[in-house]
Amino acid sequence: MISEKASLVIVPLVGLFSGFLPFFIILYGVFRTLYLFKVYHIIIKDKKLPTAFHGLRIVQISDIHLGSFNARYHILDKAIAKINHLQPDYIFFTGDLVNNYAWELKGWKNTFNTLVAAKGKYAVLGNHDYGDYSEWKTKEEKRKNFEAIQQFYKAIDFKLLLNEAEVIENSGENIAIIGVENWGKPPFKQYGNLKKAMAEVEAITFKILLSHDPSHWDEEIINKTNIALTLSGHTHGMQAGFQFKKRQWSPIKYKYKHWAGLYKEQNQYLYVNRGLGWLGFPGRLGMRPEITCIELKKTV
Repeated sequence: MISEKASLVIVPLVGLFSGFLPFFIILYGVFRTLYLFKVYHIIIKDKKLPTAFHGLRIVQISDIHLGSFNARYHILDKAIAKINHLQPDYIFFTGDLVNNYAWELKGWKNTFNTLVAAKGKYAVLGNHDYGDYSEWKTKEEKRKNFEAIQQFYKAIDFKLLLNEAEVIENSGENIAIIGVENWGKPPFKQYGNLKKAMAEVEAITFKILLSHDPSHWDEEIINKTNIALTLSGHTHGMQAGFQFKKRQWSPIKYKYKHWAGLYKEQNQYLYVNRGLGWLGFPGRLGMRPEITCIELKKTV
């Protein structure tokens, strides 16, 4: 039994520890895990995948939010080294390159030009790439900002898909890569036009869709299209949560049904990337910044 004297010492210490513990966890999230990039390896199996594309390796990145890096180029170099080490056939970026402004892109061209993909690099826009959260003196000023962001993708050799698709051919077989502009539930804007984007590739058996907001999957894709794989981001996993083996939890689940990782409905897949950068809170608590490596495999 603890003596009265000992309890007079222990109780205040427990209280002190309990008060400081959240503080230390937050410090760890800010100074240790914010840029501790993690690679998630995912295998997608589908009998509709053409044989020529068996083993295709895709790296997905999302939500970089370059304005939050404050021109610290060396930090992103670490992520790029991990991406290039994976030797991807394709790199797909699923939106939110900036926080709001094109000037955030200054100095980043050389960094992004070190990304290597054997067969191509593709991107779509996220809700933050339109300048909708900023005050503009004129519509023309906003338009120029938007055009500068689009131009940056050309400078770094990413094909920006704006409600359009591209057919990829290999040994006489084809798959389609579809990209829509941002589509989200209100108050998020719905610039995306899936019908327009799919118009030229309806006959392609295996389709991959890049769509920034995972809400889109539920509303317009599953059981309404034959898109095999959708890649999204947007949620950041709220930059806070719990993950252990196949179990994960975050408060963001109360806003988004699909918020991190792999989901399957019938024969359709959705993968939600947890984001490479950050916005708002300069930390990540149990939700490390993510690089996703996806390998496609054909099944009988």
